[in-house]
Amino acid sequence: MLTDPIADMLTRIRNATRAKHPRVDIPTSRMKVEIARILKEEGYVASYKVVDEGKVRKVLRLMLRYTPDRRSIITDLKRISRPGCRRYVGKGDIRKVVGGMGTAILSTPRGLMSGGTARREGVGGELLCEVW
Repeated sequence: MLTDPIADMLTRIRNATRAKHPRVDIPTSRMKVEIARILKEEGYVASYKVVDEGKVRKVLRLMLRYTPDRRSIITDLKRISRPGCRRYVGKGDIRKVVGGMGTAILSTPRGLMSGGTARREGVGGELLCEVW
């Protein structure tokens, strides 16, 4: 049993990009699918889909993006709010990641959204992770 499935997802993505894998499979959940949607919207992954593998297990398959010279689009991912230490931000406290070159992912009352979207809509929430 995993105590932090989102950290596991981020670690799998980090490991796959460093090993230059074209895709990564992750055990699925609704929150992970929403994180994948945001990563796709922000241009960090090429595509994602939920694949049914067997009777019980479904996996989230992320197709990773690389530059023409095989460098990963994702430089790093960082888990901010953890089960042992939650981190919440107000609408005015959402900071830009790496000077605007990265993206923060927040869990808000209106669902999961990127930091820029949350800033525009004027909502705060739990700061799940940062990607750059």
